[in-house]
Amino acid sequence: MAALDRVKVLVLGDSGVGKSSLVHLLCQNQVLGNPSWTVGCSVDVRIHDYKEGTPEEKTYYIELWDVGGSVGSASSVKSTRAVFYNLLNGIILVHDLTNKKSSQNLYRWSLEALNRDVAPTGVLVTNGDYDREQFADNQIPLLVIGTKLDQIPEAKRNEVLTRTAFLAEDFNAEEINLDCTNPRYLAAGSSNAVKLSRFFDKVIEKRYFLRDGNQIPGFSERKRFGGGTLKSLHYD
Repeated sequence: MAALDRVKVLVLGDSGVGKSSLVHLLCQNQVLGNPSWTVGCSVDVRIHDYKEGTPEEKTYYIELWDVGGSVGSASSVKSTRAVFYNLLNGIILVHDLTNKKSSQNLYRWSLEALNRDVAPTGVLVTNGDYDREQFADNQIPLLVIGTKLDQIPEAKRNEVLTRTAFLAEDFNAEEINLDCTNPRYLAAGSSNAVKLSRFFDKVIEKRYFLRDGNQIPGFSERKRFGGGTLKSLHYD
């Protein structure tokens, strides 16, 4: 177990969207009974079988880094938060389906993480449209997850999901919508489980990325930040 390779996936989104509940569900296949605010960064681990059922199958640790804070934080807070963005291999962008602002803020979260080494220039959203040029060269796999699906009235569900579908298109990412209090949304063999597995496979395939012409290997240390620590493992 200790010899397994690791990849690092950031879990980003506004406070209160349910990131901690999502990570708990992903890593322990259980509902988080008493969610609390994340201070700093909490890291949990899931075990994933890459290309399961093929001759290339290999088991990896997926480290899910739940980063706390608000996208509107002061520059000093953002600077401190930037340490969590080093050597990332993938990003899960989480928004609350009942909160349109949390969806819009995903653009700024992604900009902050992917441009962590670059001083912000210009604006991310122009005339209400996503400026795709900001991330034209991005090689980091992204996944968009909408939470609190159960809280959307049935009559409005189609309208909300149609609107949020544009998020995945803008980020060139797959989309999962779920209720973190119901494990069936990620049940083995479900479309959501297939999307999640496909995302983790992509993260592993791209675990080496170029920086200044040199290949940088994926994250290979365990650390503790803020109130978070590595917790138990969960198999696919």
